[in-house]
Amino acid sequence: MADPVFVDANIVMDLLAKRVPFHVAAEELFTLSHRGKVKLKVSSLTFSHVHYILAKQKGREFSRNKLRQFKVLIEVVGVGDRIIDLALSSSFKDFEDAVQYYAAVESNCGVILTRNLKDYKESQIPVMTAESFMKTWSDGLT
Repeated sequence: MADPVFVDANIVMDLLAKRVPFHVAAEELFTLSHRGKVKLKVSSLTFSHVHYILAKQKGREFSRNKLRQFKVLIEVVGVGDRIIDLALSSSFKDFEDAVQYYAAVESNCGVILTRNLKDYKESQIPVMTAESFMKTWSDGLT
């Protein structure tokens, strides 16, 4: 199996909130994970961010149930001192993106998936959308 893939919170929200039209690629991505074809990682921050947004939109129980179901598809990367120190010292404009980036780097991910490509200009590892990743994935299978 290839290097793990780091998934930004916006892709998780696309899946769990079924945000049109982005949920299609997110569903395909997480189906690959479910089938054991790709290893996906998210930071622990993602759970708090997504829960906050989903709970406001759909209620606390809905959010927790969705996150329980989602958790079996991914590995959660903890955010500790080293990641915070790296993010604080980085040249990323957005601190949360820096934390996500260093969580990906520290967990040996080979790519970051996000819809906010411009937020990862400082990235030293490839950054792409879920749609681009799925296209690359399907092209590699044919």
